[in-house]
Amino acid sequence: MAETVRPDADAVLARLAFDLPPERIAQTGAEPRDSSRLMVVGERIEHRIFRELPDLLRPGDVLIFNESRVIPARVMARKPVVNGQGGGQVEVLLLREEEANVWSAYLKPAKRAGKELWLGQPGGTQHRAEVVGALPDGARLLRFDHDIRPHLDEIGRLPLPPYIHAGDSDETWRERYQTVYAREPGSVAAPTAGLHFTPELLARLDEAGVERHAITLHVGAGTFRPITGSVAEHVMHAERYAISEGTAGAINQAKAEGRRVVAVGTTTVRALESSANEDGTVRPGEGDTRIFITPGTPVRVPDLLITNLHLPGSTLMLLVAAFAGEARIRAAYDAALAGGYRFYSLGDAMLLERAVGSG
Repeated sequence: MAETVRPDADAVLARLAFDLPPERIAQTGAEPRDSSRLMVVGERIEHRIFRELPDLLRPGDVLIFNESRVIPARVMARKPVVNGQGGGQVEVLLLREEEANVWSAYLKPAKRAGKELWLGQPGGTQHRAEVVGALPDGARLLRFDHDIRPHLDEIGRLPLPPYIHAGDSDETWRERYQTVYAREPGSVAAPTAGLHFTPELLARLDEAGVERHAITLHVGAGTFRPITGSVAEHVMHAERYAISEGTAGAINQAKAEGRRVVAVGTTTVRALESSANEDGTVRPGEGDTRIFITPGTPVRVPDLLITNLHLPGSTLMLLVAAFAGEARIRAAYDAALAGGYRFYSLGDAMLLERAVGSG
């Protein structure tokens, strides 16, 4: 339950709804990555190319990236054969390690999964998991007798959003559905605003005097979960984040000197706002966050936000409306629909200016 949800939040979400032709959902990323389109949204709307980002930022601006890395969390499993019965296949989406060797996971089919699963490819090494519990959202708790993480590269596949109809090999997606600066493994979905960056673009930003710092927020499967009822009743999934003393110090120094903070992605916004003080400074630390940013929620830390084009009816539509203002977001999405922009994880990007009064 989000305590800061405005009484008219459902009406805001309805006003931000739109119909999107399926062919506008990007199935492949732009090549090179920084050739994607970039809509600049402030007092007016500009249409640029992502590689022009250094021209849109100022020396001294502080870019904050989410350096979480997507793990090969989708694993096929089989039920044990007992008295000649069983052995059916179960798809496992590992979500996160809740305690040592105990993972939350979505199972398909969940009701017929049983109490024991063997994860791995036929003919390869198998890893036993015991189903030891269930969570309110339908996820199951799997207990392994060893650390499963070192084995995921061998037995798992990269999880892709449900609206991407993968045609390429898992090896291709392991590179393409990953930011070039990803370091800390733990996400089951990419922080997709970062997919537009290339090593060459990062070097040009450095040359332009733009500072770069990182946080970590491990993206969960809840990022794809639409709001199906009342906004006030929507339950956010917990996601783990960490902000180092170095990153917090760089943000706080920039704030004190009147320099801008630029969040790369909504996941970065969620991490920063989860650790924000009322004056917009940031506390270092780590923990779980269920923050739900909706119109009326103060956004105190970032001055600019780089983000992709989101799913109607989603928590992310409310977040960008809280950041940039409902009227600007409606105008931006109208322009994107009319202008042929590509949507969602592999699509084009926006550079949003924080609306006066949102902080």
